[in-house]
Amino acid sequence: MSAQVKAFGFDMPWESLYGYSQAIQVGDTVYVSGQLSHDRHGHFVGADDFELQVRTTLENLDLVLRQFGAERSQVVETTVLVRNLRENFDTTARLHAEHFGEHRPTSTVMGVSDLALPDQLVEIGALVRLDVKP
Repeated sequence: MSAQVKAFGFDMPWESLYGYSQAIQVGDTVYVSGQLSHDRHGHFVGADDFELQVRTTLENLDLVLRQFGAERSQVVETTVLVRNLRENFDTTARLHAEHFGEHRPTSTVMGVSDLALPDQLVEIGALVRLDVKP
């Protein structure tokens, strides 16, 4: 028996340019691509403001979750890519913990030298299990 596949995109120009979906559901698992700090029109938000970028990125993650009827408590793993990790680790940790509250998904945080957009300082991907009861 094959699993149904459902894809979601924000219709941002880079989705077709790069050829990817923001998220794909396969069965009860949703694989969320790395989210970044942009508004609904595709404009980058928060150049030189790390905290604003993290908050906006996490808000975009929430938007993706809603497309699948998922909640934060169903996120089982996050992958966080951070430029200048030594400088930004404490803020990353604080905002991640604040966002997820009592729920504690697994998480991998990696320092990177560069990300897709010139002013981008953070990118957050996730793995979601819809069969986990919220």
